[in-house]
Amino acid sequence: MRTVWRTRLPADLVRDASLVWLASGIVGVSFGAIAVAGGLPVWVPVVMSLFVYAGSAQFSAVGVLLSGGGPFAAAVTGLLLNTRTVAFGLAVADVLGRGRLARLLGAHLVTDETVAFALAQSDPLRRRTAFWVSGLGLFAVWNTGVLAGALAGGALGDTARYGLDAAFPAVLVALVLPALRQDAAVRRSAVLGAGVALAVTPLVPAGVPVLLALAGLLLHRRTA
Repeated sequence: MRTVWRTRLPADLVRDASLVWLASGIVGVSFGAIAVAGGLPVWVPVVMSLFVYAGSAQFSAVGVLLSGGGPFAAAVTGLLLNTRTVAFGLAVADVLGRGRLARLLGAHLVTDETVAFALAQSDPLRRRTAFWVSGLGLFAVWNTGVLAGALAGGALGDTARYGLDAAFPAVLVALVLPALRQDAAVRRSAVLGAGVALAVTPLVPAGVPVLLALAGLLLHRRTA
């Protein structure tokens, strides 16, 4: 990790990461507002964002709580959705660094966005730099957004009408497009994963299609 701080940050990495930060902040505001407007105290979405730090799992857990489910059911839902980060963590294991502190902190920063951003880079140093730059910035902006949304409470009204949920996936798609253009095996895996996700979306809870889409990795392993 020290190598990252000794290296001048490439302007293009910071520029691209800032797009993810912006989208994360917007969705974070939405999450905080939805949680508090639904009746949860301000500290719940704030603490959840600091220690759970997983957007889809947080939305699902809060949904369970607001629908009358208990803390245990909410925790199980979040854990189920977060199992996909195990595969993500393995994909960037060599990016985090060798120190225990770097690995511990890096594991907490593993998200769909940081992994996609890191793996899209061309060499090991850029991958490590991209991971830490995007990960630390994303963590800071997400938690700031959640706090702002929680404090705003119900003032925003129905957050769905603003289309805030579309910002995050749109930016993520833009980041992975270069990898899709350059690698045919990645394209085949992405198509398979997308097909699986679309097929099961009407049948399973929100967030689970993303987990099942990891089946595309099996095709990537066979063709690598």
